[in-house]
Amino acid sequence: MADSNIKAIDIKDLSISFAGQKIIEIFSLHVAYGEKVTITGPSGSGKSTILRCLQGFLQPEAGSIHIAGKPLTPDTVWEMRTSLAYVAQEPDLGAGNVREIIERPFNYRANHSLKANLSRLPEYFKIFNLPLDLLDKEITLLSGGEKQRVAFICAILLDRRIFLLDEVASALDRANYQAVAKFIISRPELTVLSVAHEPAEYDFSDRVVELPYYSRGGGA
Repeated sequence: MADSNIKAIDIKDLSISFAGQKIIEIFSLHVAYGEKVTITGPSGSGKSTILRCLQGFLQPEAGSIHIAGKPLTPDTVWEMRTSLAYVAQEPDLGAGNVREIIERPFNYRANHSLKANLSRLPEYFKIFNLPLDLLDKEITLLSGGEKQRVAFICAILLDRRIFLLDEVASALDRANYQAVAKFIISRPELTVLSVAHEPAEYDFSDRVVELPYYSRGGGA
């Protein structure tokens, strides 16, 4: 039985500066397994910066981050990233057609055992309102919203259980955003931490955390 005290994401007293400017100060956030949490706040308040820290791309000045009970450090960052799915506002999916990009990660030894998941591609393309002939299209020809949904499908096929979503509705019309939100709500095993600017993006969340410009001791 899992320890109920262990959180999927556990941020404690995080402080971050960028180019000599304080962005986040003493911020804490605890996200339980299966919880859907959205961080909101004005531009420049550090929402996307927190996601960068969770992926190990930015080193905080102070504080700690634990993912699934394990500390995020330079020694553990690569292991931590294998449990995370990140869907960017403008995903960089590499070069090639959509099929090649989706199949590429399954050529790595660590993902060989998941290759059977590719058989579910038609199902997920239907869920996310994508035509199957998109698989043969060059990724550079896709719209921003199509790229976001392809990135989401890639993460699902790789059995990621913790999703980091950066302004996922930014390139989606309402119908396609609702398809994404409906899927998230239908998967209680997924832990989702999203950042959003517009209230319309909160409707799949169990909890919304407001991040004021230049946080001072905020937390949740």
